[in-house]
Amino acid sequence: MASSTIRHVVIVGGGSAGWLTAGLIAAEHRASAPDGLRVTLIESPDVAPIGVGEGTWPSMRDTLRRIGVSESAFFRECDAAFKQGSLFARWSSGQENDYYFHPFSLPQGYGEADLVERWQQAHAQVPFADLASYQPHLCMAGRAPKQAATPEFAAVANYGYHLDAGKFGLFLKKHCLERLGVHYVPDHVLGIASHENGDIAALRTQHHGLLEGDLFVDCTGMRSLLLGQHYGVPFLSQQHVLFNDTALAVQVPYASEDTPIASQTTSTAQQAGWIWDIGLPTRRGVGHVYSSAHTTDEEAERALRAYVAASGGPQDCPAPRKIGFQPGYRERFWHRNCVAVGLSSGFIEPLEASALAMVELSAAMIVDELPVTREHMDVVARRFNETFRYRWERVIDFLKLHYVLSRRGNSSYWLDNRAPESVPERLRELLSLWRYRAPMRGDFPRIEEVFPTASWQYVLYGMGWRNDAGATRRGDGALADSYFREAADLTRRMLPALPANRELLAHIRAHGLPRT
Repeated sequence: MASSTIRHVVIVGGGSAGWLTAGLIAAEHRASAPDGLRVTLIESPDVAPIGVGEGTWPSMRDTLRRIGVSESAFFRECDAAFKQGSLFARWSSGQENDYYFHPFSLPQGYGEADLVERWQQAHAQVPFADLASYQPHLCMAGRAPKQAATPEFAAVANYGYHLDAGKFGLFLKKHCLERLGVHYVPDHVLGIASHENGDIAALRTQHHGLLEGDLFVDCTGMRSLLLGQHYGVPFLSQQHVLFNDTALAVQVPYASEDTPIASQTTSTAQQAGWIWDIGLPTRRGVGHVYSSAHTTDEEAERALRAYVAASGGPQDCPAPRKIGFQPGYRERFWHRNCVAVGLSSGFIEPLEASALAMVELSAAMIVDELPVTREHMDVVARRFNETFRYRWERVIDFLKLHYVLSRRGNSSYWLDNRAPESVPERLRELLSLWRYRAPMRGDFPRIEEVFPTASWQYVLYGMGWRNDAGATRRGDGALADSYFREAADLTRRMLPALPANRELLAHIRAHGLPRT
């Protein structure tokens, strides 16, 4: 067993995590070829995916291109729309005019000038992102990030997607089965057969007997059937840092067929959590994420219904779907010949849409470092575990940043979020450094960070953080001003040149985008 070649990968569980992982492995390791790696996905026909992860990062464009799908088909079949970042409303002070953007495009001149210092010295009356980037203005105007003549996956402004998660899983499944050579087994897993050394040898299924494999990928969601239940790898709760553990989700129709489609995810702070608002071509996805220790389900539903009504939705929206979760991640993600991807490896909360991004990152690392033999697997597993422990910690730090900087004081939820004992030590250290300077690349040493330094700057200064004026380093203010003018000039040129979000999405549905 120690020197056996890895010839068969078995993925347990479908949904976005399972089919994305299957697609990437199959595409890169030639599963459709006679001599390619065999990839099998087994999923229970009676277990439905959670299906509420409706936001992605720009990385999804590369992922979809990597597995060979048509972006036009993706838009049509997944009820997808463009996402250019996130708008945070009432997170800082809680007032009506309290908002900021975390756009997907980097600030103009990022890395070339000390933009933050100059902004704070001379332009602090303007939100940092609005001054340093054209993208918040595109979002406010409801513009699409590209033109009808822009090829598939190419961009004028950086973008990810909003999508119907249920339709996305089916879209990926169809592509994997028809184009990539993935074998599909619709069946229930009844048990697990092990080798003498503790590796998984096969899955006992209800109708197909033993399903053998060399590497098993656990995409069974929060059940974590293989890594959690079979191997007993501990779950490390992070609820002492990030309190949210419940969500109420509802689908909201548009008032009319020509209602503008938002170009960003909107996150609006509430008394004990926040509400997401995601625009798709045919509806909005709206949900309230909250801490059950700080409010009741009834109070959370009232807040959700009030938001829906105030934002143009119906007064009598359907009963929301309740989803419970525990924020945290597994102590290890790859154990023996089993690796977890998606909710089976961990979940924190929907803020900043990191769930699908972590699936992409996990699947990509499996693909890129897939061991040739069982002997090599232990080396890859150690590297994988180290990498993703770091990534989960960075996700937690970044999400906590939104809460710890809030000045809202109207509920115990926000006060508890600022309590020193709830703030990770690594984040406290960074905040102590950022009293005197802006976040720098050196603060995050990995080549492939989950969140780039620019994202930390957007949130930090969007939330109202200011550096100590006495610690200024007197950067080249004229150079920074030239980049601010460049961002303003790009805004003036792009606004009239780019179509409305709904306009371009309608064009794609009717005519598609040019293929490269």
